Amino acid sequence: MTSNGVVMLDINGTSLTNDDKRRLSHPNCFGVILFARNFLNKTQLSELCRDIKDLRPTPIAIAVDHEGGRVQRFKDEFTLIPAMRDLGIIWMKDKLRANDLAKKIGLIIALELRSCGVDFSFTPVLDLDYGKSKVIGDRAFHSDPRVVSELSYSIIKGLTRGGSVSVGKHFPGHGFVSEDSHLEIVTDHRSLDLIMERDVIPFANLIDNGVSAIMPAHVVYPSVDSLPVGFSEYWLKNILRVKLGFKGVIFSDDLSMKGAFINSSIEERGKMALNAGCDVILVCNEPDDADRLLDAIPVDRISKASNSCELFLHEIEKNAHEAFRNNGNDRLYTRAVESIEDEFHGIS
Repeated sequence: MTSNGVVMLDINGTSLTNDDKRRLSHPNCFGVILFARNFLNKTQLSELCRDIKDLRPTPIAIAVDHEGGRVQRFKDEFTLIPAMRDLGIIWMKDKLRANDLAKKIGLIIALELRSCGVDFSFTPVLDLDYGKSKVIGDRAFHSDPRVVSELSYSIIKGLTRGGSVSVGKHFPGHGFVSEDSHLEIVTDHRSLDLIMERDVIPFANLIDNGVSAIMPAHVVYPSVDSLPVGFSEYWLKNILRVKLGFKGVIFSDDLSMKGAFINSSIEERGKMALNAGCDVILVCNEPDDADRLLDAIPVDRISKASNSCELFLHEIEKNAHEAFRNNGNDRLYTRAVESIEDEFHGIS
């Protein structure tokens, strides 16, 4: 299972247009990220994913942000996943219960997405909750790195059992700053030592426990580097690859976010992210930019990214195959949904 592409992009509606088909068939396309606008119901979503994957013989990875709480793109006909902060609150009273619920949530996310043809969600969020971030907020499990590490690992175990993979975000931690990197350039003035002592701990722990991929933050840490992390060789190569020993895939965050506007040219932003160490680059909500980016990536860079992504794609295939063979997953899924609905939605 190999792919030649390095660009992940979006589509506009609930079915493919000719422009969508052209972009997704481009050899530089790695995959597609779906949004709420792409979803009507499970039947429509399944047909859309099938149409996407039928476009070409090489695989097109399909992903979504399906963390729970306010970041769950598909809701009708899907289990409503709570905000991760709710798990952190439960952990303070009952650690075993919280970890059990987290594992069940991971299983539900994976099985429900996979049943419609979606390969993975960009989850879990590993940012710490400092009580000040507009964009992270209740998406974070807790302020304690140990709690975040435990609960996110339980989520990952559930995702794996359900046939999916995991993407930890937003390295090295977006939770300390109040600004939203979707809307503006974000700066965190803390020292590298302080960031390593707290925010990086969940990432380091999850790297040791098999997180599949990592997404860097569009945050500038000027005491470390003048560039946002997703464009920083120091962060991605020296810290993430060398110091922390991460060998998985690095996904850029959306290059259309204002926090990524270090250069007005999408082509240059894409090349800078790849040169810094990203394996796959995302561009969303800007179809003209997607076209320019698809045509801008040199062939030799595509080959390198294919090698980097091969294990990730293989893990998707392997986990999905093992989940399909596991006859006990139907029973586990039913019990998991009952537990989540009873715990968070008052449904008995």
